[in-house]
Amino acid sequence: MEFRDLLRFRHCGRTVYTLHGPAGLRCPVCGLAVRLGLMEAPIRIQTPFRDGHRSTCCFLITSRHGAAGFSEENESELHVGISNSEGVVFSYTESGVQRQQQGWELSIVVPLVAPSNNSLSFRTLWDEQLETYSRLKTWMADRFQEQREFGSCCYGFALSFINHVMRPEGSQPISRERFTCWYVLPRMEMTSRCYQDKQVNTRFHDDTASRDEGHLFRLEQQQV
Repeated sequence: MEFRDLLRFRHCGRTVYTLHGPAGLRCPVCGLAVRLGLMEAPIRIQTPFRDGHRSTCCFLITSRHGAAGFSEENESELHVGISNSEGVVFSYTESGVQRQQQGWELSIVVPLVAPSNNSLSFRTLWDEQLETYSRLKTWMADRFQEQREFGSCCYGFALSFINHVMRPEGSQPISRERFTCWYVLPRMEMTSRCYQDKQVNTRFHDDTASRDEGHLFRLEQQQV
C-alpha cells in the first residue's frame, strides 16, 4: 500500500486538502484551475501513516478501525507490535504472540534502528532475538493480563523486547513513560490533528476518498 503526502492550500475561503500534485490543481469548491502566488503556494503535509510490513525493525501502532481509530474522539483500543527485517509483525494478544504478514498496512511507525547500524548481521540478530523472545513462557496466552516491568498486554511485550535488545549495548532501560513521551505521543498527536483537519474539511477535499526519525538502535535516545 502506497501513501501519498497531502497538499494543503486556501481557495474560495476554504482550507483544501488534496492528494493531487501541484500540476493541474483544481479547487473542489468552484471547480476552477488553481493559480496561486508564491505566498499562497500549497503546503506539503507528510502523511503520518506507513505500511508496517514495509517498515522493518520498527515499533508499530495500528487500529482495526483504520485512520478513524487514531482520532482523539475515537475510544477504540490501539494495537502495537514489532516488525522484523522481513516486515513480519510480532504482537502480543490474548491468543499469545502473533506473527502477521498482513493487517498492519495502515500504521504509525517508530523506527528503532539507525541507518548506520542497519547491517545484515544486525538484522539477522534482530530477527533471531525477536523470534526467541516471543517464544518465552512470559508471553503465553494465559499470562496476557499480567503486569510486568514495562506494562502488560501488547505494549508491554513490545517495550520489553526493545529493552531486551538494549541491555547488551550497555544502555539504560527506557521506561514506558519516557518511550511514550518521546516517541509515541508526538506521532499520535500529529496523526490525530491530521485526521481531525481532514474530517472538518471533508466536503472540501479533492477526491481524497480514493485515496523524522528518532532511532533507538544504535540506541540513539534523542527526543523526537
